[in-house]
Amino acid sequence: QVQLVESGGGSVQAGGSLRLSCASSGYTASNAYMGWFRQAPGKVREGLAVIYPGGVTTIYADSVKGRFTISQDNAKTTLYLQMNSLKPEDTGSYYCAARRRGGGFAVLAPSAYEYWGQGTQVTVSS
Repeated sequence: QVQLVESGGGSVQAGGSLRLSCASSGYTASNAYMGWFRQAPGKVREGLAVIYPGGVTTIYADSVKGRFTISQDNAKTTLYLQMNSLKPEDTGSYYCAARRRGGGFAVLAPSAYEYWGQGTQVTVSS
């Protein structure tokens, strides 16, 4: 059974940093696309960052490029999102997700992902 468990959310002032973690189990993470997604109040869920199978290639949404960094530990069992220079508009629930199937798809599209964590809340105050 695939499980994803996020942690590391919290409240921070604008300009601050947080690091989110996502512990995965039940599948071979090195063969999966892993991503971080965000859902702000009243908005649809959006893709922020994805790391490709193998852990080398990454892709970011324009809204977080240069501020957020996605990474994995060597065992590929924990996914991280380092968030710097946080802004109030970064407030929301943050989710990690996994996709085991390959093929052409929009890597930042939430609908493409099969497995989801329960989410962790990030609040950025001005």
